Formats: sequence, C-alpha cells, structure tokens
Amino acid sequence: MFEVKNLKYKDILYIDHLNINKNSVTCIVGESGSGKTTLLKMLNNIISPDEGEIYFNRKEINQYNPIDLRRRVVMLPQTPIIYKGSILDNILIGKKFSKSEIYDIKEIENLLEKFNVNKNLNEPAENLSGGEKQRVCLIRVLIMNPEVILLDEPTSALDENTEDLVINYVVEYVKKNNKTLIMVTHSKEIAKKYSDHIIEITKRR
Repeated sequence: MFEVKNLKYKDILYIDHLNINKNSVTCIVGESGSGKTTLLKMLNNIISPDEGEIYFNRKEINQYNPIDLRRRVVMLPQTPIIYKGSILDNILIGKKFSKSEIYDIKEIENLLEKFNVNKNLNEPAENLSGGEKQRVCLIRVLIMNPEVILLDEPTSALDENTEDLVINYVVEYVKKNNKTLIMVTHSKEIAKKYSDHIIEITKRR
C-alpha cells in the first residue's frame, strides 16, 4: 500500500526502502526524536521529504489531491483537536470532512460505551478529560470509514487497562473491515501484542 524509497528529511529521518502492507496492522516504535511522527505525517502528505519518494497504491503521493488523500488516509495526532460544541458535534466533524452526512447514532453510542466514555452526546466536548477527548477523536476517525488509519500515540493519556481495551477494539475493527492501521506507539508490548508488522526507527547519533 505504501512504499518509501531513498527518503531523507532534515537530520531526523533516513529510510532506504520501506513497504507497508495493505489490510494489516503496522506499529512504529522507537525512542523520542527518532522521527516516528515525522514518518506518519509524510504518509498523510502533511510534510514532504527533502529527498526520496513515497508511493500510495503505486502512485506517487504528491500526485494525489491532498484533501482527497486525507479522506482516504486519516491521521489522528497525539494531541486531540476538540472544537466548540457538543461531543456529537465533534464526532460528526469527521463525517462533514469526508463529505458524508449519513451516520448511525446507535453506532456512535456503542463506540462511546466500548471506549468507556460515559457521557451524553449533547454534553460540551470541552468538559471532557484528556483521555476522553482522545477517545472521542478516535471515534471521529472510525466513523469516517477511511481506507487507512494513522494513529500517533492514540492512548498516551489512558491508563493501561483502558489502553488495552481501546487498541483491542480498533485492531478488531480494522481486521473485520479490511482496513489498514499504522500506529506510532511508545509501548513495545502493545506493538508485539497487536501488530502484524513492527517498524523500529532508531535515532541517528
């Protein structure tokens, strides 16, 4: 699905060749500052390499319209972005971006329950805790129904039990619906437990 060739970005990231498979779970691990998030942003065409090429479905990524690409390849940053309005408003922002006004309120309520966000959908989203905001943003991504989900430390604000619950559900969702998940995680345990492939990035000395 993704192929990276001869990539160089500043003094942060050097990749000779990398393939990321379709319909699989890939975890990116490595120490802080090694370029994990940088790679994720490049797969979403948020930033471009100084040298090298990135291909998505055998087409050079810069040949895609960036907005169209980001409807198919959706990235959730580590710091959740919450807008003014209710929890439901925040979740549906993703549907509006993907140009789909159709949603299933029961599906959204089910996701809130599965992710242990015990809140009414009409409550202000700004009142949520950090971990709850993270989970609401993850629900926003899931109901967009993208081909590829890019997650940057999606459970950094969660305790260990909740982290396991959330990742387990997301991985099940990805496999059931033939999606592709690429996730940056600080936890090698999570990577070993859930990923089909692990990419370890080392910091250049």
